[in-house]
Amino acid sequence: MKQNYDESSFRVLKGLEPVRERPGMYTRTDSPAHLIQEVIDNAADEALGGFAKNIHVAVARDGAVTVTDDGRGIPVGPHPEEKIPVVVLAFTRLHAGGKFDKKSGNSAYAFSGGLHGVGVAVTNALSLSVEVEVRREGKIHAVSFSEGGEKISALAVRGECGRQTGTKVRVVPDPKYFDSPKVPQAELERLLRSKAVLLPGVKVTLDVEQADGKFLAKTWRYPDGLAGYLREIAGEENSVAPIFATENYAGSDHESFADGEGAAWALGWWSEAAPFESYVNLIPTVAGGTHESGLRTGVFEAVKVFIEHHALLPRGVKLQQEDICGKMGFVLSARILDPQFQGQVKEKLNSREAVKLVSGMVRDPFEIWLSQHVEAGKAIAELAIKQALARQKNAQKVEKKKQSGVAVLPGKLSECESTNSAENALVLVEGDSAGGSAKMARNRETQAILPLRGKVQNSWEIEANRLFANNEIHDIAVALGIDPHSATDNPDLANLRYGKLVIMSDADVDGAHIQTLLLTLFYRHFPALIARGACVYRPAPALPHRRAGARQEASGETTICTR
Repeated sequence: MKQNYDESSFRVLKGLEPVRERPGMYTRTDSPAHLIQEVIDNAADEALGGFAKNIHVAVARDGAVTVTDDGRGIPVGPHPEEKIPVVVLAFTRLHAGGKFDKKSGNSAYAFSGGLHGVGVAVTNALSLSVEVEVRREGKIHAVSFSEGGEKISALAVRGECGRQTGTKVRVVPDPKYFDSPKVPQAELERLLRSKAVLLPGVKVTLDVEQADGKFLAKTWRYPDGLAGYLREIAGEENSVAPIFATENYAGSDHESFADGEGAAWALGWWSEAAPFESYVNLIPTVAGGTHESGLRTGVFEAVKVFIEHHALLPRGVKLQQEDICGKMGFVLSARILDPQFQGQVKEKLNSREAVKLVSGMVRDPFEIWLSQHVEAGKAIAELAIKQALARQKNAQKVEKKKQSGVAVLPGKLSECESTNSAENALVLVEGDSAGGSAKMARNRETQAILPLRGKVQNSWEIEANRLFANNEIHDIAVALGIDPHSATDNPDLANLRYGKLVIMSDADVDGAHIQTLLLTLFYRHFPALIARGACVYRPAPALPHRRAGARQEASGETTICTR
């Protein structure tokens, strides 16, 4: 089919069309959970501003969800420029809302999760119907939207409400945009529970309609706030230190941040991995972000100061942030005047200034807490040092040096000419000088020489994955053609390059020590070689070739037969 490219090829998406055309750009498409979250977040913003004390969510069997709050109610009068009711603008116009211009003071909220002004507009665009009831200025105002916001009823007054205020929104998500048409109840409960934790004094209720038509109600209250919530999700078992919970916000005279910016948090340490959650202006940031980085930075700096003050750090150990924060559980609630999120679903905070804000708010109070709870501080330090030692140990795990996927033979190995491994012998020689003499006296056809520099590392208590950190052991393994293994392993010996190993060293105490260290290496990490034959300890005869020299006559030789 021929395709024309002219002026008629261009299409302009208007209103909520962009959302319906590409829903994945604006929301999650696995379930309508984010659609409902946008409505709940609006109610939570009213509570965060101190205007609402109750948030109620009802889930019907048909999938409809109703969110009710007792806040101020969405304005219903005409917008001064657009000349249409503000409540209609909020649900039908992208990038419109009451959460802009915060720094100039024209915003309806000092702090809120809303940034882009597309929240409930996306909810409307991807729903079969949305019904809004606003109680404001003594009257009950109602408006409804259907067919993805295309059809809008006239805003009408349905009665009197006296001094009551608030907003009720009923949403019926359109199942064609989602993998599953219903909101996962467990996810909805976690969201509402977190709102109760983050909003002291606010009652959060969930009613879920059952098969018999009755509603099962759940209500969340957390008198202990963040500390009680962290204790609930992390548990009491394996706790290393008591939970530290407080809050710290900038004052009106703060030189870097706006009045009210800061954070509330609860944190603790467990011997096992602990859960953590973070929020920005009550919005859950499940992918973390810069505010979490700020918390970890502040904690890291405070604990480092404590460890240095009490001289707890062993010599040679250098702490990293992950050592201290790796097993820290926390709940963080940051307040930021103008948050910048990654994507519309707001799962990750990108605001660069949040690192400095949260770290500065956390560090000083935590330093004071550590100085007042010395035993808890020492327990945290001990856990961090243990993590650092384990990290350094793991960092010593070295793999065999490879080039183009093939192990590179040691450069100082003098290889033999024969390719018959059954006849070949690898002679391990003490030092480069003896190696030179051995090269001159060897049988080039079947004898390979590998000089060793000094004494190899005592490998009795070394893990196999750390052996290659020692260059001499690395070269021996590469020359042999097999990897270290244990007595219970069944190693592949097909690549074994030598049928005999000869340990040649001086006939003195140091030479005996070198023999012992090498035998330890083979016994502990190459037992399959010994199992194939026998170990023979005997005085060193001259190598079976001319010019053996006095060096070999004064040497001790150990042969390990692997045939």
